[in-house]
Amino acid sequence: MIDVEEVPSGGWSTSARLLRLLSILQARPTWTANELAQRLDVTPRTVRRDVSRLRDLGYPVDAEPGPHGGYRLARGASLPPLLFEEDEAVAVGVGLRLAADGSVGGLDDAALSALTKLDQVLPAGLAARVRAAHEMVGQLHGRPPDQVAGDLFLTLAQACRQGERLRLRYTDKAGRASERRLDPYRLVHAGPRWYLVGRDVEQDAWRTLRLDRIDGVDVTRQRVEIVDPPDPVTLLAEGFGALAEPVEAQVRLPVPLDQALGLIPAHAGRHEPDGPDATLVTLDGPGLAPLARWLSALGVAVEVLHPPELRDALVARAEALVAANSSTGDQVGSGRR
Repeated sequence: MIDVEEVPSGGWSTSARLLRLLSILQARPTWTANELAQRLDVTPRTVRRDVSRLRDLGYPVDAEPGPHGGYRLARGASLPPLLFEEDEAVAVGVGLRLAADGSVGGLDDAALSALTKLDQVLPAGLAARVRAAHEMVGQLHGRPPDQVAGDLFLTLAQACRQGERLRLRYTDKAGRASERRLDPYRLVHAGPRWYLVGRDVEQDAWRTLRLDRIDGVDVTRQRVEIVDPPDPVTLLAEGFGALAEPVEAQVRLPVPLDQALGLIPAHAGRHEPDGPDATLVTLDGPGLAPLARWLSALGVAVEVLHPPELRDALVARAEALVAANSSTGDQVGSGRR
């Protein structure tokens, strides 16, 4: 007798349907039987039988009863085969290349190993897309990144995906430590740093937190629903003042062109040699104060050629720093006499 469940449904054979089911289960935490049935163009009964087949093959699929329950692909003893669409495969490849930049501790060697395995199986066209995308962003780092612990990064990324509330121990820029409850939304990579964007529960306000200032995190497993979230990149830019009136400036760096490109990356300005030992750089900044702060952190004697207001802002920062340290030096010296 023919088992009607073995007859291809919706154009899928049983084996192809199992692979498709596995791919769907990987896309999000929980699916109801009816949702899976609609995706596969089969009956809920067929879904239940296919779930049993996946379990027989060693894939841990949990079933949650109740009106809000469904099927969830659980953690198992081994990693199941991951099934990617073309754009997903490109995104994974680019992400692995970026993960090898050292910004996430412990992931650079693992990222290179995973990228090697992925490159071996990617079709030639997709592999070329990954390489092309990486080459377009290969020179975007101006200084070594602030490293973030790999386990912290993965915990936060998982919490964002699952929508689970966090308890964080955080130290702000003034050195004040605090505990916060946060509903995580997105991780944002900006320059040399990673940021967590989420809603502060107590303050009922959206916040951006530097990952390198997070001292500890607990996942509460409390599921939360993010309502009307802001654009995370725009929120971070507003915090930087990056949406303020831009400033165009020209500066002279007392280093050759190759060293200047290491201080101010090519995407951030237009570089011209000024003799063998100096470089002129024309660049745009988000405002006088942020640009002066950034230039003062380059670690070389930057000469501002234009505009004079930027030169004044840079001099004011230098004078304030000298005054603060001169006062400290006098106090230390008087204490030694």
